[in-house]
Amino acid sequence: MNYDASNPNRRILIVDDSPTIQHDYKSILAPESAFAGLAAAELELFGEPRGPAELSYELEIAQQGEEAVEKVFASVQEGRPYSLAFVDVRMPPGIDGIEATEKMFKVDTRLHVVLCTAYSDHSWKTIINRLGQTDRLLILKKPFDAIEVRQMALALTTKWQHQLLDEQKRDEMQEWLNELTEMVGSAKGQTVATPAQAK
Repeated sequence: MNYDASNPNRRILIVDDSPTIQHDYKSILAPESAFAGLAAAELELFGEPRGPAELSYELEIAQQGEEAVEKVFASVQEGRPYSLAFVDVRMPPGIDGIEATEKMFKVDTRLHVVLCTAYSDHSWKTIINRLGQTDRLLILKKPFDAIEVRQMALALTTKWQHQLLDEQKRDEMQEWLNELTEMVGSAKGQTVATPAQAK
């Protein structure tokens, strides 16, 4: 996947078995779909939007951990990976959010995850022992504020974009270095060969 500044990856997977929580995420992260009629009315009445446009994300829902792992796998195969997943820790009867995150991290090494919980089922040490020390993981306590979710979504999807750009630049630099090394090697070979040919 290549970095495209004009079309940033704002795909987010919501992994939660509660319809109420799913609705909360949708109203926080995809407000344009929730308020499309209001925005159209404002445009018609005032001729332009009254405030700054809300950043909107492309959301998909997974009810259970295994479904989330399957969706992450499919998204990578399609070349349309998620940049972020908000994952509930408790989702009976299937695997919990920590195990789901562990599997998703193996499937997609760029994916960022926010683990959400209202309980203290797992200590930070337990989580780190399972998932490792990583900058791709944050914890969000329920009940959460809308601003916390928005900030995490913006920060982590932007970080995902920057990491993709960094990888792309690193690959370009490596390609340039390989070409330069090959040119230097060819030049040395010609320099050595030329005096030998002269004898």
